[in-house]
Amino acid sequence: MNPSKLKSYSVKTAVISVSDKSGLIDLAKELIRLEVKLLSTGGTAVTLRKAGLTVMDVADYTGFPEIMDGRVKTLNPMIAGGILGNHDKHETDAKSHNIQWIDLVVCNLYPFSETVVDQEKTRADAIEHIDIGGHTMIRAAAKNMEWTTVIVDPADYTMILDALNASAGITPDLRQTLAVKAFGHCAKYDTLIYNYLKEASFPEIFNLTFDKAYDLRYGENPHQRAAAYNVSNIGPGSILTAEIHQGKQLSYNNLMDADAALSCLQEFSEPACVIIKHGNPCGAATGKDLLDVYRRAFNADSKAAFGGIVALNRTCPAEVAEEISRVFIEIVLATGYTPGALTALSKKKNMRVLQLGSPQIRLTEQQEFRFIKDGLLVQESNIRRIRPEDFKVVTKKDPSAAERRDMKFAWEILKHVKSNAILTARDQTTLGIGTGQVSRIDAVDIALQKSGAELGGAVLASDAFFPFRDSIDRIAQTGIKAVIQPGGSQRDGEVIDACNEHKITMVFTGHRCFKH
Repeated sequence: MNPSKLKSYSVKTAVISVSDKSGLIDLAKELIRLEVKLLSTGGTAVTLRKAGLTVMDVADYTGFPEIMDGRVKTLNPMIAGGILGNHDKHETDAKSHNIQWIDLVVCNLYPFSETVVDQEKTRADAIEHIDIGGHTMIRAAAKNMEWTTVIVDPADYTMILDALNASAGITPDLRQTLAVKAFGHCAKYDTLIYNYLKEASFPEIFNLTFDKAYDLRYGENPHQRAAAYNVSNIGPGSILTAEIHQGKQLSYNNLMDADAALSCLQEFSEPACVIIKHGNPCGAATGKDLLDVYRRAFNADSKAAFGGIVALNRTCPAEVAEEISRVFIEIVLATGYTPGALTALSKKKNMRVLQLGSPQIRLTEQQEFRFIKDGLLVQESNIRRIRPEDFKVVTKKDPSAAERRDMKFAWEILKHVKSNAILTARDQTTLGIGTGQVSRIDAVDIALQKSGAELGGAVLASDAFFPFRDSIDRIAQTGIKAVIQPGGSQRDGEVIDACNEHKITMVFTGHRCFKH
């Protein structure tokens, strides 16, 4: 359709059938004032009449009653023809069958998405909330945008009324804009139904639906446009639903880093602090006292932490907030804040302070998506946790209880470091992290360099196997006496021999934790 060749129209007849009745009465009153004839169904008609408004039942107009428990109401040629007819070509058909043109369709669909997340609703309830008649009217009106206007969003009521009150009426451009929105509304609805009913985790057709959260000032770089979208019916515990106590709206890079912080933080049930910089952990710690935990995480790499994101899985108290406010931190993320903490953080006006919607942050089974050129990669999220039975000691020397605890801690952080990744840790605190290197020994060198001079009692974790013994020979010079890695190299024997020579204990997990 080329809107520039079409005309603007007023509205003489409208059909209204809505589940979301926001703004309904005000819209109907104004349409009646404009001498628009209203057709309606079921609950919508009841609502309008209770407000003292005149409306004709669709059943009275079509001469056919609602049947089959209301499943069949608007599925009638009198309705479909009035919406779909081309006024230039189908005038004779319309007159011969007493069909009146329907110029405006106001409709939104049964709340299917709300039904399926309601724990008290059954599958049968969900099936009953698959809208048919409304869906048909919306698509018909959107298809016939040349002659018919469709509204699916109560937020657009004012726009339509402004157009009708103007001398020009509803313009072709506006009809097309609303039609496109209507098709999107239906596509989202069908996707929600499809994803609810499909049984395969990786079906032959993979559909996604997201709602725009807000436009971003720019993307990764200032010359790139960007927007943030959230999954339909998003729940608490997401960065996009976090409450912002202070600071500007998050940027594209802020959102990426904050999400990385949240993902890493979800590994821990005990008090934990994770500090993220450019998508990677640069410091992390767990313990009993949150102030001590924060200090250890920050001091793990204070240079990298400058301008980073601090994430806490507990309510942030005033003393921790005071410490955070002494340095430049871009974002603080916590499950809550005491009044004193918010006062302390307010000293840094440009610092973003976010509060998650859920106090319990735990990993959940879900899928994650990566877009590639002309395609989509889908995988299960890596929520696999290392268990005591996963520790396969392959060297003569067994790890101590403290080394086992630190190995487990290191592995949980390592899952969130870009590959190739090496991490050193001691006393439930990261020491040095080598991230995103193209060779494993380079990652080892960076992790060791960042760890400092004294590494006695520390452990080292690798996200994939060591292809050669050279990394072990390098590690042996530092005082590290315990290494955890997946195993699986053709040269595992050489690597294990190197550990035994240097009296280093080595544990295989049997699974790697790449992150690309």
